Amino acid sequence: MSFITAPLTIAGVAAVLAALIAVVDRIVNNYGECEIDINKGTKKLTVKGGEPLLGLLSAEGIFLPSACGGRGSCGACKCQVTTDVGPHLPTETPYLTDGEIADSIHLSCQVKVKTDLSINIPEELFNVKQFDAKVLSIRDLTYDIKEVVFDLGDEDITFKAGMYVQIVVPPYAKVKGTTQRAYSMSSRPLDNHKVEVLIRLVPGGIATTYVHEQLKEGDSMQLVGPFGDFRRSETNATMVCVAGGSGMAPFKSIIHEMIDNNITDRELWYFFGARSLRDMFYMEEMRALEKEHPWFHFVPALSEPQEEDNWTGDVGLITDVLDRYIKDKIGVDTDMEGYLCGSPGMINACNNVMTANSIPLEKIYYDKFA
Repeated sequence: MSFITAPLTIAGVAAVLAALIAVVDRIVNNYGECEIDINKGTKKLTVKGGEPLLGLLSAEGIFLPSACGGRGSCGACKCQVTTDVGPHLPTETPYLTDGEIADSIHLSCQVKVKTDLSINIPEELFNVKQFDAKVLSIRDLTYDIKEVVFDLGDEDITFKAGMYVQIVVPPYAKVKGTTQRAYSMSSRPLDNHKVEVLIRLVPGGIATTYVHEQLKEGDSMQLVGPFGDFRRSETNATMVCVAGGSGMAPFKSIIHEMIDNNITDRELWYFFGARSLRDMFYMEEMRALEKEHPWFHFVPALSEPQEEDNWTGDVGLITDVLDRYIKDKIGVDTDMEGYLCGSPGMINACNNVMTANSIPLEKIYYDKFA
């Protein structure tokens, strides 16, 4: 039986040692109170040392983006730490460029506050808030995409179309602790007491499974935001937008933002790709908007239409449809900007088509799914 008891004994000893190390760390490494200086004195916080910077900031109402909830797996919670905190950790470097490392950019979830710190963060993050929201409605758009509308009550959210919020998913089933995931807002910025998101079911996804199988109308959830810099530029260049699936979200918001602000002197071409008709949604709404606003052009395309779809629209990969329309309808000599929302593969493929059709890479903006 020694082949059974030996591993168990080793595991037991390891568990005891880990517990002892944790206790000793709390007793010996008592860092006391530490000061966090933000943006050269714009804001100063006094916190209890020994915890990750990300959590200490959020406890004081300053929220950095963190799609993974501080687990070090998204690389979103970057900030500049001007105090010497030692070399970058191996858990940080995969998410940082050489330039960012040289500029003392760190993942705030991986920096443990042990002494006074000075950090720099974008000014707009001071406007990020945590909202106690209630689920106003849940609607099936397709077999795997739900539209979820949250009511913020007396609170309001100020954001630019294209930005996102983080949804705080509570513990459920076998998931321990809360989890945060980022979703682009599809709602109108003008309607600032509500937040609408489009959530596609990802097999095994913690947040998407919760939303699709557990979340009900009337439930309470926490939202954190707004975050992000994906938004419409202030130029008059023709907007060439491409998305698929839940990538519809930021463009729905952008289109309504333009309508609400009476922007009529700028063309917007919106290419939306899907496999078959069952993956399409908001068709009637987009067609109605196109009919009402001459500057808006909606181009849905199916790559694998089924016989029962009776599809009469464009057929083919959305990149092929995009290439054809730029050449034949928009015109390669037109002053254009590209806007993309989707998977890295889709983003890269569309980048190739756009740059080949005279849209400079620096004028292509994207919201890339992880």
